[in-house]
Amino acid sequence: MLSGCMLVAAGCMVGPDYRRPRTAADPNGRYQWLPSGWSEANEPNGPSPWWRSFHDPVTDRLVDTALQNNTDLRAAVAGVQRSAAVLAQAHGVRWPDVSYDASASRNKMSFVLPDISSPMGDFGGRMTSLSTTFSQQVSVSYILDLFGRMRRSERAAARDLLATEADAQALVHAIVAQVVQTRVQIAMQQRMLHIADATIASWERSLEVTQRRYEGGLVGPLDVRMMQQSLESARSQRIALEQTLALASHALDVLCGQRPGSGGAVAEGLSPMPPLGAVPAGLPAALLDRRPDIRAAELRLAAATERVRVSVAQMCPDLTLTGSTGFMSDEMEDVVNTDFSTYTLLAGLVAPIYRGGQLRAAVRAAKASAEEAAQRYAGTVLTALREVEDALARHQMLGRQIEQLERRAQLARESEQMAQERYVRGAEPILVLLETQRMSHLAENELVLAQGQLWLARIELHLALGGDWGVGIGNAEDGRRNSGAGSQEK
Repeated sequence: MLSGCMLVAAGCMVGPDYRRPRTAADPNGRYQWLPSGWSEANEPNGPSPWWRSFHDPVTDRLVDTALQNNTDLRAAVAGVQRSAAVLAQAHGVRWPDVSYDASASRNKMSFVLPDISSPMGDFGGRMTSLSTTFSQQVSVSYILDLFGRMRRSERAAARDLLATEADAQALVHAIVAQVVQTRVQIAMQQRMLHIADATIASWERSLEVTQRRYEGGLVGPLDVRMMQQSLESARSQRIALEQTLALASHALDVLCGQRPGSGGAVAEGLSPMPPLGAVPAGLPAALLDRRPDIRAAELRLAAATERVRVSVAQMCPDLTLTGSTGFMSDEMEDVVNTDFSTYTLLAGLVAPIYRGGQLRAAVRAAKASAEEAAQRYAGTVLTALREVEDALARHQMLGRQIEQLERRAQLARESEQMAQERYVRGAEPILVLLETQRMSHLAENELVLAQGQLWLARIELHLALGGDWGVGIGNAEDGRRNSGAGSQEK
């Protein structure tokens, strides 16, 4: 019998302990698009206000507002609180249950007694019995966690809590990135509106010149019509830009937890893009600890692994110790008299024998859940690596593209000025002037779009690498205190 119990106990102790699995980030390689000479990333000591590296006060103010008022962040805080409560419940199960019971009862019984003096066995008379009982007792029940079922359940709940906190931190990064991206998009639209205004003013001046030349008999009516058409096209494009700007402003208001249209106009323009320098992207394996979404996926894998042990432990016996002590008497004043004390001690061992295969099926389901979590973790790592590579590639390519676009815009402006002067002298036809003006305005717009895309690529690089670089937790905390932002991330 003893050997059988030992075999059962040994079988119940079987189960996997969590170990971080190998992923695509494990080989000691480097990012394909990482420039040579860039150093390793600092350890994730805590949240850092990476958006402040852009030195844009408007962005700082918008991010602070979003971190205080965004409804998704408030929902994430509630989710963390829910997970903390679940962990408290799992921890409380491991402690004894103590209860107190006080009762008073009164019973009445009615019965008929036989008449012993009658030879025929007749009944005597009906009797009535009244009884009153007073009692109070304290009961204690405790389940011995022999096979770690409750301990593993608590550890799984603790990892769920950490995963929820990591989700909240990832959401903070995402919301901040959306705010900064929307701010950049609004600035881009404002720049393009200025270009559109300049384009309209240029077309209006050209139309005046064309009309004077038409009135002087130097050009035909077709030149006037073509110039008017170009002017109306520029005015139509400006209206489309105003619409895009209004929609972006509404999105920014919602991100900041405000009613759409109530946030007011965002200050125009962006400060010059600060130099990137050497981004300490580090080794791909550093992402496993830096990015909160990867940490959340790994913690959920660890929780699923713990629940495999829980499902295995459910196949083992439960040993429950129960005890109670108190007083019982038919008089109220005797319920505290030691002469009327009572107690009960009970030890119960309950082991499942046959449940139609439910317990083994639960083990298989738990293992399948753990495998699913492992694959999701591996997929999250791959996605993170791709996001870093994409951000690095975009940042390098856009930097080179902007250099080309700046030269093109300068040449286009010079060509437009030259065509304008030659058209006034009658040396060039209207089509040449229209084409050079169109190319000049197109070059200006493409340059603004590329500069905005470079800002967005920098934001994506911060987000892909899991936050800031070159800023330790002390500097980050100092920056928040100096800015009055307070606690912004969990």
